[in-house]
Amino acid sequence: MKIALLTDTHWGVRSDNVSFLDNSKKFLDEVFFPTLEQLNINTVIHLGDLVDRRKYININTANRLRQDFLDVLKDMNINAHFIMGNHDCYYKNNNNINALTELIKDKYPFKLYTHDAEEVEFDHLPILIVPWISDHNIKQVMEKINETKSQVCFGHFEIQGFEMYKGSIVSHGTARDFFNKFDVLISGHYHHRSSDGHIFYLGSHAEFTWSDYNDDKGFHIFDTETRELTFIKNPFKMFRKIWYSDIEEDFDYTTINYEQYRGSIIKVIIQNKTNPYVFDKFIECLENVNPIDLQIVEDHLNLNLEDDINIVNEAESTLTIFKTYVDTTSFKGIDKGKLNNKLTQLYNRALASE
Repeated sequence: MKIALLTDTHWGVRSDNVSFLDNSKKFLDEVFFPTLEQLNINTVIHLGDLVDRRKYININTANRLRQDFLDVLKDMNINAHFIMGNHDCYYKNNNNINALTELIKDKYPFKLYTHDAEEVEFDHLPILIVPWISDHNIKQVMEKINETKSQVCFGHFEIQGFEMYKGSIVSHGTARDFFNKFDVLISGHYHHRSSDGHIFYLGSHAEFTWSDYNDDKGFHIFDTETRELTFIKNPFKMFRKIWYSDIEEDFDYTTINYEQYRGSIIKVIIQNKTNPYVFDKFIECLENVNPIDLQIVEDHLNLNLEDDINIVNEAESTLTIFKTYVDTTSFKGIDKGKLNNKLTQLYNRALASE
């Protein structure tokens, strides 16, 4: 049996920007749903953070979530399961009021996991499913994890030592060896796709911030017989970088396919600009396809930006600066480990709200 796994869709991301909603719909209509039909997959599990904001949801976002995703799952007779994520909870210390209950329960024939950890069989394979752990359910969840005979676990976990975004390693959360009893643990929550061969973070389905640039997004297919994951890539990008150089012999701004940049966020990095008129026309063509945002970066130092060392690894270098300062400075009565953890949390939060 094959199960489609999707997570961290964050409907309403970037202040309910319609271009991000459109990008998700394009992925669903052209990649996700066609793959389900092609492979005859009738079971989908969403591993948390269906929506972006805990406190409220925009009316148009709720409408798009229903029309673009939930209604289609229902019309396709998909056996859908939704696991609670931290962004789906109104309160931080309990899961009682949540988006899954308000938007899905009694409206769709889908299975929700909002409070207790629960064992569920898929093609005779028992899988422990764990919603976001908060103060009100932590006792039940820990007891269930200790007593379960399931060798596979799905959930929305915060585990130490994995990357929230590429280059941004999380140093707080649950120690990974707590989950050694499972042969396979698959989780949502971190937006960067990664694995240590035992624990698998699936990553978000699409790009939301510059931290997602050049980081593969998509969804996965889990085989209950082999317990293997197959990654299906999302080809649609929201963040685009253009290295501008008008000294190349074959450069012709009139032949560029500008439509590929429509509704995206663009950085134009100038390496060589010898003709101001041509450059202005190039920028005008970009503006005509209505990008969400267009930034122009002057490459004064003539850096080799094509390897993306200075831009893509910005998160890593910034956190390294923070942590190096903390580690090399004398603080009386301050736990440097806790301070580094707090800096990492704050930096990840800043990236998420970018």
